Amino acid sequence: MKWISLLVIVLSLMSCTTYSEEELNSFDAKIQHYIDSTGLQMERTEDGLYYSILEEGEGEEFIGYKDHVTFYYKGSFLSGNSFQVISKNDPLNFTVSQLIIGWQDALMMLKKGGSIHIIIPPQLGYADRSSDVIPANTVLEYELTVLDVQ
Repeated sequence: MKWISLLVIVLSLMSCTTYSEEELNSFDAKIQHYIDSTGLQMERTEDGLYYSILEEGEGEEFIGYKDHVTFYYKGSFLSGNSFQVISKNDPLNFTVSQLIIGWQDALMMLKKGGSIHIIIPPQLGYADRSSDVIPANTVLEYELTVLDVQ
């Protein structure tokens, strides 16, 4: 399952998709509706990432773009169905720059030991690429926890 994650991450970095303003607004409206219907308290970045920092983490330094991070997560669709769980006992280890933009932005808000709840619109995720697990143009929800930063 880790290799599927790696493949999806690598493929996501190989191409970029441009969306119209109408499409971006549609993704944002879908996320807003979800947040309103669930009562979540989330903030939005200028790029459209929705987030709630659960634990900032420890230390003085925030995670940087070139840092190697060890983390685990649960990924879900807005329907509530989970599509992948990476456990604390079998975490992933990547350089932040290798990850999808939504994860990059989220991780750089944290320090070692931090955790965050995020909702990623397609333009910050896997865009119009699909996998066996994630359909194209899908809004994704994650809870990420950072175990280590190097």
